[in-house]
Amino acid sequence: MAPPAAAPSKRYLEHPDQAFKYFQTRSVDDAVAEEKHMGSRALLVVARDAARAKSRFGVSDGKAGAAYTRTGRAFFENESTEAEVIARLRAALDAMGLWGELASDWILLDAEVMPWSAKARGLLRSLYRPTATGSRAAAEALLEAISRHSGSADLESLRSAAGRQAANATRMGAVLEGYCWPVDQVDDYRIAPFHLLAAEGRVLADMPHAWHMETVAKLAASDPILQETAWRRFNPSRASDRAEIVEWWTQHTDQGGEGLVMKPNAWPSRGSGKFVQPAIKVRGREYLRIIYGPDYCEPRNIERLRHRALGAKRSRAAREYELGLEGLHRFVERQPLATVHECALGVLAFESEPVDPRL
Repeated sequence: MAPPAAAPSKRYLEHPDQAFKYFQTRSVDDAVAEEKHMGSRALLVVARDAARAKSRFGVSDGKAGAAYTRTGRAFFENESTEAEVIARLRAALDAMGLWGELASDWILLDAEVMPWSAKARGLLRSLYRPTATGSRAAAEALLEAISRHSGSADLESLRSAAGRQAANATRMGAVLEGYCWPVDQVDDYRIAPFHLLAAEGRVLADMPHAWHMETVAKLAASDPILQETAWRRFNPSRASDRAEIVEWWTQHTDQGGEGLVMKPNAWPSRGSGKFVQPAIKVRGREYLRIIYGPDYCEPRNIERLRHRALGAKRSRAAREYELGLEGLHRFVERQPLATVHECALGVLAFESEPVDPRL
């Protein structure tokens, strides 16, 4: 996913208005907005049983499915955790009758697994929490030093800046903790599927995003570890639709949500003969403190960030998207595995390109 162009407002770096404008220039008049979850991306392969998994995927590990990270590594450190998650997903698929609907003995799901802290413990410990804690401690130390010279008018601007820094660091810490909770068992996870990517003989990109969201909502109703993703369909050119999405985005991010993801309802999509980004993420003002630091929204900082170079990020997102779909098509068409690997290796090569990771 790529973010939208920078918002002109001094208050926001990212805002839904810029996503609307992007879609309008591509003549997209049917789109969906989805809640963006703050977790870790997972690809979930679920088969009806281990025998069918062995028959289709050639595996001999006795598993009826697997969970992978975006770059193909095992998602769960503990194999018993993975096995229980797959078993519960399989039971949800059984209850829904999706195997018959898709005429398939296996399904590939795209999902977000929460809490974020379950996979990001190292980053939280080494980077994010120290950033918030250190910034707040520095600001409080400065405020204490200034208080010993309370009669000096020359220090008032410095006092004000230190007060804002302390408040910004506190906000960053609060945002971080909102995405963290202890995980001692599978029931502590929340898994939010948002795509059914493929099934036997079929890449499900032929179905609109609205179908995907409706289908995964039914799936999520079958098990408490599965979380429904809130979504809305809208026309980027209709003023009432835009106002509704902005209001939702504002409420969602003010309450601690990360933001929204906006997509053309039909995918892949080419509007006005131009490639349309598969997804545009519009992150909230408070969440972006994690990405750019607690003081990113200070006027001097946010003005500098408005000049983010999005071209490389958008180009890579588009190419990875097309390569991913091509790889899925080759797999379901039972092409030689080497041709599938070509696409996977191409995606990994793009991942190694030097693009600003904050975008």
